[in-house]
Amino acid sequence: MGELLSEGLVRTPASALRPFVESYRGYRLEGHPAGVHHGVPSRHLPFMLSFDRPVVTTGEQGTAARWAFAGGLHDSAATIVHDGNQHGMAIQVTPMGARLLFGLPAGALGGTVVDLEELLGAYARELYDRAAAAPSWDARFAVLDEVLTKAARRRLDDPPEPPSEVVRAWRRLVATGGGVEIGALAAEVGWSRRHLSEKFRTEVGLTPKVAARVLRFERARHLLGLPTRPGLAAVAVACGYYDQAHFTREWNELAGCTPTRWIADELPSMQDGE
Repeated sequence: MGELLSEGLVRTPASALRPFVESYRGYRLEGHPAGVHHGVPSRHLPFMLSFDRPVVTTGEQGTAARWAFAGGLHDSAATIVHDGNQHGMAIQVTPMGARLLFGLPAGALGGTVVDLEELLGAYARELYDRAAAAPSWDARFAVLDEVLTKAARRRLDDPPEPPSEVVRAWRRLVATGGGVEIGALAAEVGWSRRHLSEKFRTEVGLTPKVAARVLRFERARHLLGLPTRPGLAAVAVACGYYDQAHFTREWNELAGCTPTRWIADELPSMQDGE
């Protein structure tokens, strides 16, 4: 086995994009053991550029190999088998950013992954080709800023947003890590629980209840990825699960594996590292 290479960088997008794109992440792994990456649910829409080799995923849509792709929020994991070498970029798009970047609500992409060209047209090819050819990470991040701003420019002056009630509900769920009761959330925004669920799913791609599950899971995943990782029981309590058994069941349903298996497969991971 040759020399190991591990690179991982995070950048903040250009100011005009920040309300809609939280961060850019670049990663490169070479010479590591082959393994499995779990593409688990999160509060961000999947948006990836893969250099050197396509990403081969297996999930609800079957098996596909893609170089550049994006999709909607999901509540199940996709399995990515890799040979120990991974090189690419992840763009952390919020559900509220889907209308700006892709021209449609995140709900229209719920549970799906599509080739980037279907969403960005000619901008997809420009984005990929220029990022892949850039000589450094800084240059690649600059390409993302430039091309994504161009793609969104026609909507930046008057950014389209979902109903304000949906925006408020989403922000409240994110702020509490999924720890707010849905009936209380509906009352906060002045809608019935049913009406909130319908409008929320249309705009976000998940119901508020499922989004809360994903956000609790994401918080637990963050805690398990810390260098000073708490025990599973402590994570379960911190994230609002009834007990460790409940935590493990939820993790199996959302990640497709146990927390212990995920730790063995994923840490460290350049795609998910903070």
